[in-house]
Amino acid sequence: MNKIKAIFSWFLKDKKRIVIAVIIIGVLIFGYGEIFGNKSNQTQIQTAKAEKGTIVSTVSASGSVISSNITSVTTQTSGLVKKVYVKEGDNVAVGQKLAEIELDLDGAQQNASAYSNYVSAVNSLNSANNNLRSAQASLDVVYDEIKGHDNDESLTIKETRTKTEVAKDNAYNSIINTKANLTSSSYNLRLNSPVITAPTSGKLISLTIAEGMSLSALTSSSGTRTGQRVASIVTEGKSLISVNISEIDVPNVEIGQKATVTFDSITDKTFSGQVVTIDRVGSTISNVTSYPAIIALDTNSDQILTNMAVTVNIITQIKNDVLLIPTSAVQLQGTESSVRVIKNGVQENVIVQTGLTSDSQTEITSGLFEGDEVITSTTTSTSGTQTRSVFSTGGFGGARFIGR
Repeated sequence: MNKIKAIFSWFLKDKKRIVIAVIIIGVLIFGYGEIFGNKSNQTQIQTAKAEKGTIVSTVSASGSVISSNITSVTTQTSGLVKKVYVKEGDNVAVGQKLAEIELDLDGAQQNASAYSNYVSAVNSLNSANNNLRSAQASLDVVYDEIKGHDNDESLTIKETRTKTEVAKDNAYNSIINTKANLTSSSYNLRLNSPVITAPTSGKLISLTIAEGMSLSALTSSSGTRTGQRVASIVTEGKSLISVNISEIDVPNVEIGQKATVTFDSITDKTFSGQVVTIDRVGSTISNVTSYPAIIALDTNSDQILTNMAVTVNIITQIKNDVLLIPTSAVQLQGTESSVRVIKNGVQENVIVQTGLTSDSQTEITSGLFEGDEVITSTTTSTSGTQTRSVFSTGGFGGARFIGR
């Protein structure tokens, strides 16, 4: 031990000796790795055979449920539940009385205000209809005056005709606005009514009120009253889903095409549907153009609710009995597609023509024959080093090892 310390002290006394010692140690380590390390390289090749089969080409898109087969029964009123006329599971008709509320002071005031707004909207619509009839009558008189004088119509008559036509258009627009106001006030009156009725026909589920229960008005963070759900009605209508199709995919999407639909909130279940509408005009947001499409589900489910997020795969084309290989075997060389084929143990590069492509398979229309063995991926490994992929991964089939 003392001899080792003495040698170590001798090296430390001279910097040149330290440098020489470090070089010697490095050379010894490197030499050990070269002599005793495993220098053999192995190339692992994943292969698959070209086989006949069916390929399905799809377009993927995301969106949400815009209409489900479940309609909520809501109320904004407050008071005591006086009578419940239905029970869970009952089939109800639109407008059927479901429950009656004995309004408290706040509920009565809201009901009176809603009724006043409804009456005002009705009167406004009646007035707008009268204005339209009057404008139409005035326009008819002007048309009678200029009948047969189209070529010699005076400037005054032209101005009168123009003003009368504008008055009629304004009267018509007023009717549209007052009808919208009437619809809104009618809905608000129903929400604040002491009688809760069914907004649609169907099967009653999720009934949450009982006789003697107290209902309190709900308000949002902004202070406005919001409806509270007291039941739901399952209808026979189909759930509708809205998705946005990219400008690259939209030429391949057509009305009537089948689709598969999955929900983020409904795991391990896939629904089927079909494309019922597609907007060919589209819209551009942040320089990205998309085209809205509507998907109608084939079946309904109580689990599907409005605004749920979905992923849709639209089936654009199906081909049967075609030659298929894994997509990972296809490589692009300029404008041509090629694959590596093993023939009699020798790798050969073959130019191919491709057809449909799915997520995992590609149709080969020329260049290969059924049974041909293609390379889907190649990896080279050396002992002590990390494996490096030469081909893209994702292939399936056999594996071979080639030593080097």
